[in-house]
Amino acid sequence: MTTTHDLPDSFRFVLVRTSHPGNIGSAARAMRTMGFTRMELVSPHRFPDREASALAAGADDVLEGAGVHQGLVDGLAGVNLALGLSARRRGVNLPELSPREAAAQALAAARRGERVALVFGNERTGLENEELARCHAMVRIPSVDDFSSLNLSQAVQVMAYELRVALLGELAPAPPPLHDEPPADAAQMERFYEHLSQTLDDIDFHKGRAPTTIMLRLRKLFQRAQMDERELRMLHGIFADAQRMARLAGEKK
Repeated sequence: MTTTHDLPDSFRFVLVRTSHPGNIGSAARAMRTMGFTRMELVSPHRFPDREASALAAGADDVLEGAGVHQGLVDGLAGVNLALGLSARRRGVNLPELSPREAAAQALAAARRGERVALVFGNERTGLENEELARCHAMVRIPSVDDFSSLNLSQAVQVMAYELRVALLGELAPAPPPLHDEPPADAAQMERFYEHLSQTLDDIDFHKGRAPTTIMLRLRKLFQRAQMDERELRMLHGIFADAQRMARLAGEKK
């Protein structure tokens, strides 16, 4: 179980396809003022960069420790709960949380010893549907309808502030763990989805139809379940048996 002192280390801020290095620096400053230091960058346009360092305004430890990744799966390595920030409702049907609700859920997960990611998209386009599909819930900052676009670092500041407030109110006893075994992390879930997709192909589940929609719906279902490692092993075993039976059926034709 994570102690109150260690809780800030359970959170990471993941910036995806950031266009302007200055926004990376400003986001680092926003994080550092609230006590958070772990930043992960997915395919940034320019980093490291002098503009990022200048706008970090002294939050050099955040920039120096930032991980740089080619894909979001790598940026979420080890994460058990991923919350994607989006200004718009999109085609991916995810639970929608306010920043305060998201902070409460994130803190509860961290107190259970889980790793939590706040995921922010590109300044112009935000998170793509494929990226949001890797999150467990979507967070919308309740801005006005006719001017809803926040600067990236401002969105980071809002979430860092809400997490900070939640941490400062950390007085109640920790909730009991949801799992007997460690919860599955993002990499394990991606391997699970790959196995699920291959199994559906092997048993001809789609029957010539495009698999994209059904896989998105299945992702939503299993993300909501937040399975542990033992549950994943059980489902992998079921998939393997289904694949074996499909091969035997094919051989008898």
